[in-house]
Amino acid sequence: MSTARHFASPAEALGYALTLHQNGRLAECGAVCRAILAVQPDHHGASFLLGVAAFALGRVEESRRCLAVTIALKPDLADACLNLALLLRHRGRLAEAAALQARALRLAPGPADAGPVIVLGAMLRELGRTAATRAVLRRAVALAPDDAEAWRESGHGLRDGGELAAAATAYGRAYRLDPSRTESLSDQLHAALSRCDWSAYDALCRQVLAVIDSGRGIALPLLTLLIDSSAAQQDRAARHFHRAVVQPAAPPQAAVPAAPSLDAPSGDGGRLTVAYLSADFHEHATAYLAAELFERHDRERFRVVACSYGPDDGGPMRRRLEAAFDAFHDVRGCDADAVQASLAAEGVHILVDLKGYTRHVRFDLLARRLAPVQVAYLGYPGTMGGDAFDYVIGDRFVTPPEHQPHYRERLVIMPDSYQVNDRRRPLDGPVPDRAAYGLPPDGFVFCAFNAPFKITPSLFALWMRVLARVPGSVLWLQHPGRDGADSLRHEAARRGVDPDRLVFAPHKPQAEHLARYRLADLFLDSFPYTGHTTVSDALWMGLPVVTRMGETFASRVAAGLLNAAGLPETVTTSFDGYEALAVRLAGDPATLGGYRRRLAAARATAPLFDTPRFTRHLERAYRTMWDRHAAGLPPASFTVPPL
Repeated sequence: MSTARHFASPAEALGYALTLHQNGRLAECGAVCRAILAVQPDHHGASFLLGVAAFALGRVEESRRCLAVTIALKPDLADACLNLALLLRHRGRLAEAAALQARALRLAPGPADAGPVIVLGAMLRELGRTAATRAVLRRAVALAPDDAEAWRESGHGLRDGGELAAAATAYGRAYRLDPSRTESLSDQLHAALSRCDWSAYDALCRQVLAVIDSGRGIALPLLTLLIDSSAAQQDRAARHFHRAVVQPAAPPQAAVPAAPSLDAPSGDGGRLTVAYLSADFHEHATAYLAAELFERHDRERFRVVACSYGPDDGGPMRRRLEAAFDAFHDVRGCDADAVQASLAAEGVHILVDLKGYTRHVRFDLLARRLAPVQVAYLGYPGTMGGDAFDYVIGDRFVTPPEHQPHYRERLVIMPDSYQVNDRRRPLDGPVPDRAAYGLPPDGFVFCAFNAPFKITPSLFALWMRVLARVPGSVLWLQHPGRDGADSLRHEAARRGVDPDRLVFAPHKPQAEHLARYRLADLFLDSFPYTGHTTVSDALWMGLPVVTRMGETFASRVAAGLLNAAGLPETVTTSFDGYEALAVRLAGDPATLGGYRRRLAAARATAPLFDTPRFTRHLERAYRTMWDRHAAGLPPASFTVPPL
């Protein structure tokens, strides 16, 4: 064999290549491995080492090929399976990665540490295989009872399986074992909130806020929206999270897409191609809001593409969404390079991410630029904290111009409401009987259908004071599971309220769920994370909503929705005002009836439900963004002029 040095055998050359790799001389290591393979193409050791070196150098496809060849040559090489599994997971090909990871563990039973087992558990969890996840992670914890990551992943598996108390315990154990992994605090608090367990609420909130203020750890961005944090704290948390978690997920050497040329069927500067990226193109709150938007885009001026990396549930909403787009790409199992290639082939000018830092997001897609202009919209009420997104869609309530310092993105101020609504949501479903849902036939029904994790101790205390001041009333809540219901009943009794005055609503399909709103008298909003889809649903069904407006995006959404629906009178700015208004309206049927009539009329007249008007405004925003980009100008905040 011929290389820069002469070796007596391929084995000697491989030893030298390994020394080069250990010393960080990766390019030279790769050159020696290629020389070995030129002489002996079936040398699995050279193929394996070349695959490892290529991955470290960012040559991902070369690495994948080499590792695949290695496994073909030596199927029992566990390290090759582990490395290829890591690469495939990095590229979003989870099912293949999990199969290889499991194979590697079978080849090397009883690992010295739990690391590979933990990784397999994480992969299975991301694939939604809950039972298998829990079994694998039980093994990980047994192998390494003092491993913080094993306990944290175990917490994730328990959470996904609905065992929230055990999940909170696992997260607490993870943090005690490794206090530097501060994200475990956020996980623990979220699990506790999800089951309405506030026993450690104050202490956990203080710890999470201290993490943000010190800048010495990770606070999960979504969790920061659920507690009393400021816009500045939410911004700091998002920026740190982006640097620590999102940026490392970027595929090596990701290319920045070039600006596609515009076709020009009309004299308006050409037709823009807009791609919407989400995991929620199925029966989901985001789809319930945005379905009509996709249908209403002006096809003379816009071409609309979906890029879906979530499940296909086969339901009517999925079929409706597939028909709403000019092209619908199901990219589950596709790596970031493949997603970018698909978008490039479509000639996408503007990418709109509908997910943000919510469940099932793919960080490898958030971490890179998939289109020349990128926009954050609808799914996550806050900043992403990074540079990949140029704009965030808001309005004068949720993102007033003075909040720009708290966003990396430029603010786009919509003229009515930032939140789109679907006028095809069910309206005329049969109204059930109160008794069928355990509601009193005549008593006043306060409704609070926001997610249980949005309920804070101070908010619940306020609700109990309202019940105490309105005799015969009940509070109708989304069912938080058996543990959560028991916790809330206990908290009610502790505050002197009969626990039987809490009524819990089980999950129902959308049409039946919306019909239930007609049985309630007044919707009590959550705080600081106010209602989004739930408040829109209540207003669509004619149910007045009392909310409190705060100082952050998430705490101002309901206020913006009420203004756009023509009911600003029910927006308050303090808990005292909120409580007083809820009690007053419960005793004022004439005013409440007037509000109901106003909301019924608003379905046809209010900007909140004027989807064609909203769509034209959003299209104006897209055109402004693109015109700036095409002119070589940087992104800049702007207000969309109203029609």
